[in-house]
Amino acid sequence: MRYRSMIGPIAVMLASYGAFAWLRGTPFDLSLSAPSGHFYVVSVVSLLAAGIAFAVGIAGARLRNTKVTFLSLAFLSLAVIFSVHGLSTPHFLIHPSQLPSISSPLSLIFATFWLFMSSLSADHPWVQYFSRRQASLLPSWTVGLIGVGMLLMLRPELVAFIPLTAEPVNWSVASATVLLLGTVMVRYYRSYLYSRFPLQLAIVYSSALIIVSQLIMVQGELWRASWWLYHFLLLASMISMLVGLVKQYSGSGSLTSAFRALYTTDAVERVTSAISPSIKAFMIATEKKDPYTAGHNLRVTLYALKLGEEMGLRPDRQRALAQGTIIHDVGKIEVPDAILNKPGRLTDEERAVIELHPVKGYEMCRELGFMKDELEIIRWHHERWDGRGYPDRLAGERIPLLARIVAVADVYDALTSHRAYRKAMTHEAAMAILAEQRGSHFDPACVDAWTRLCERERASFPIPSEGEREATAALSGLSPA
Repeated sequence: MRYRSMIGPIAVMLASYGAFAWLRGTPFDLSLSAPSGHFYVVSVVSLLAAGIAFAVGIAGARLRNTKVTFLSLAFLSLAVIFSVHGLSTPHFLIHPSQLPSISSPLSLIFATFWLFMSSLSADHPWVQYFSRRQASLLPSWTVGLIGVGMLLMLRPELVAFIPLTAEPVNWSVASATVLLLGTVMVRYYRSYLYSRFPLQLAIVYSSALIIVSQLIMVQGELWRASWWLYHFLLLASMISMLVGLVKQYSGSGSLTSAFRALYTTDAVERVTSAISPSIKAFMIATEKKDPYTAGHNLRVTLYALKLGEEMGLRPDRQRALAQGTIIHDVGKIEVPDAILNKPGRLTDEERAVIELHPVKGYEMCRELGFMKDELEIIRWHHERWDGRGYPDRLAGERIPLLARIVAVADVYDALTSHRAYRKAMTHEAAMAILAEQRGSHFDPACVDAWTRLCERERASFPIPSEGEREATAALSGLSPA
């Protein structure tokens, strides 16, 4: 059952390559020289790839997720360079040259590179390098691709020095491409096992079809029916991605919510509008696992954002704080129910299992491309200022600031919420505990800022409003109490 979903992509890959191998050895492998037909097929593939890049790019503009940007770059590369392949069709717009045979594998090389980058964990050095340049990466790559494409159309002889069609270079490049795409398939499939997000499975199918396309490019004979097959496989690859995108975001109203979130002044709407479907799925899964924390994730996020604003965090750090805090307890998904919902005191062994949840959550999210700031919140929100927290016994300012902020918000909400083993404390009692553990459990600066905030906004904060309770219920699938 665990690997059933991988059977489909493998079967598609084997069937596609099998069709190519069969067709090559039959009289049906006719020579079909059709420059105009070739141009139109390639144009459709390029337009679909451009549409995917555009849709993913819009999502990337509001989500702090490196994978989104890299995915957009992958399909943008395929769209632009493959369109050069179509426009340089012999006897169509320009005279015969090596440009069509070079641009086709080149489009897959660039697309494969960015797909591979999107499959790496967020703390990988390469990802860190590009993440620091994320704001300019997409526009600069777009301008560069279009500029190079126009230059090559004007001067197609410039590609003569690129030996992508000569043996053994063509096979070496094809082998590297297949290896990287195989890695992409495995990594995205593992991520799919965690989250069951349709887009991840679509990337697996799309990569499988691109692998076969790459093999046909190397082995196929120009204009033969078997050679034409790879163009339609790339078309199928793009359709697979479109289906995944539609399934991933259908019904979420994510783009509408994103624009509304840019201008809203309501804290609950700002948080709920900014939550991507993937993060919302994690949040719901966590709260279904532990009914006593229903609404906990949202409340802690609201508190943390208020505290972060009080401490002068920049907007981009606030976005990171929201994205990391809303799923800070996602690792509890892997904690047995008998331990997680135990009404009495935990044994030392049970507590040791509970204390692994930050590491479990970190490992899950690092494989899904979450940014460094969000990962730090997930892993270190239970660390203590005096170094006696878990899981890594960090102390003082070695604990990242966002994790120190979440620690205060998290404990405050835990103290003022009903739990399986005790009733909720009053605001005053919870504040007394925070003050008592200032400088031992908590960063003194965070406690001081929280105290100032509560004293200044006591009339409306931090007691959750009716709107916050309704938002909590809607997100967790529960009825508001």
